[in-house]
Amino acid sequence: MNIYVGNLSYDLTEDEMKQEFEAFGQVVSAKVITDKYTGRSKGFGFVEMADDEEGKAAIAGMNGKDVKGRALKVDEARPPRPR
Repeated sequence: MNIYVGNLSYDLTEDEMKQEFEAFGQVVSAKVITDKYTGRSKGFGFVEMADDEEGKAAIAGMNGKDVKGRALKVDEARPPRPR
């Protein structure tokens, strides 16, 4: 299950994000989206969980959780809208 994670602290690393979600199950990948010119975090990212049930538990457990002073916005990722 692919999960959208928004309102990230700009200094949160991918490893730290992965550790937060590992409490709910196996994390396949964790990616913080960065600006391609500055390399700075855009404040959101994606976590892929191995199992849908673990993903749903992670969404329920992490949505609104304070991580590095920011309340996370966590939801199931949706495919990008065509432009």
